[in-house]
Amino acid sequence: MLSVAGSSVKDLVRKLNSRVSVFPDECDLFQHRFGPMTIALGNLKMVTIPSQTSEGGRIEERASFDLIRYGNCWEDADVLCEALRPHPGARILSIASAGDNTLALLAEGAEVVAADLSIAQLACLELRCAAFRSLDYEELLSFLGVRPDDNRLSTYARLENDLSPRAQSFWKNQQRQVAEGVIHAGKFEAYFKLFRTRVLPLIHSRRTIDRLLEDKKADARKNFYDKNWNNLRWSLLFRVFFSRFVMGRLGRDPEFFRYVEGSVSDRILERTKYALTVLPTHENPFLEYILTGNFSRRLPRYLRPDRFEAVRDGLDRLTLFHGSIEKAGCLHEKSGFDGFNLSDIFEYLDPTTCRELYSELLAVARPGSRLAYWNTFVLRRCPPELADCITPLTELSERLFVRDLAFFYCNFWVDEVM
Repeated sequence: MLSVAGSSVKDLVRKLNSRVSVFPDECDLFQHRFGPMTIALGNLKMVTIPSQTSEGGRIEERASFDLIRYGNCWEDADVLCEALRPHPGARILSIASAGDNTLALLAEGAEVVAADLSIAQLACLELRCAAFRSLDYEELLSFLGVRPDDNRLSTYARLENDLSPRAQSFWKNQQRQVAEGVIHAGKFEAYFKLFRTRVLPLIHSRRTIDRLLEDKKADARKNFYDKNWNNLRWSLLFRVFFSRFVMGRLGRDPEFFRYVEGSVSDRILERTKYALTVLPTHENPFLEYILTGNFSRRLPRYLRPDRFEAVRDGLDRLTLFHGSIEKAGCLHEKSGFDGFNLSDIFEYLDPTTCRELYSELLAVARPGSRLAYWNTFVLRRCPPELADCITPLTELSERLFVRDLAFFYCNFWVDEVM
């Protein structure tokens, strides 16, 4: 561990962090193992810690987390896995979201602790785990919603006993979402569906959309965008639909934009142009889902056939945690972590809270570990007070970002702990 003026990095960041997280012995820790299916399902664990009042900068105090925001994880797992280098013996602390990227990290042999403030998002990950364990590959794709299936509720009945009581309670009230396929169940997916079914037909025909997704070289993609796609209706309706106001109410949460300055829609339009002209449109699962409502040409990493057995075999290395990612890290402090999948968590926070969170993560980071995170609209990096504790992997970050298929982000950063 790097020493700074006689103190370890862990001591330094604890001194810098003015907040003290307290976990009393009598704290009610709930751990779930899959009941009668323990042997078949391995040791998937669920831990939850009661919420505590924290300072005003924390997003959990300002936004609701009682619904499925994301039916899919809208971050490129190929980029993430190259950044964090998961491998057998490595320990990764991951924001759960819908579970896609947590399972992608698991498939590489790592042990993963997946944390989320949302019971709904953890229920999505739990249901994926049960499906991977009990279904064959084609059944899995059908149940989740990638392939047509009229019997998802019957399949769910087979999986229900493999879920924790909390997840069972959640899905009991979400039967329509189960029947339609859980990858389509999120608020964000509903937002894209509204764009795809109500707005996009006012701009382009189905034939033009299909042509956009055809395999083309870079110069042909740019030519198609300039001559066939980028018309006045595209520019105007796109800016309206992806404005801060509309997206905050229909797609995300208004609080997610608290620290955003400038035009949201202009930034997304610029990044979308990049996706349609520079990135390969025919093998971008995020773009295909937005424009067609599903995955067919290319699946997310965790759903690819060559990952199926690896995900299934890794389920006993997964622990689920209901609560903030820093509390999950603190609970597992003795073991430490080699990698951190942090989504775009920092941009929802003010600079002071960002510093506190970053320092708490450094306190549980092993030397040489990596933190990977995105910026969507707000530039957030390692706080200056902690800069001596990490090495920003700028060249790697830039190389991965230029091929990041989740195109709506404005930055991707990888920091290595010294």
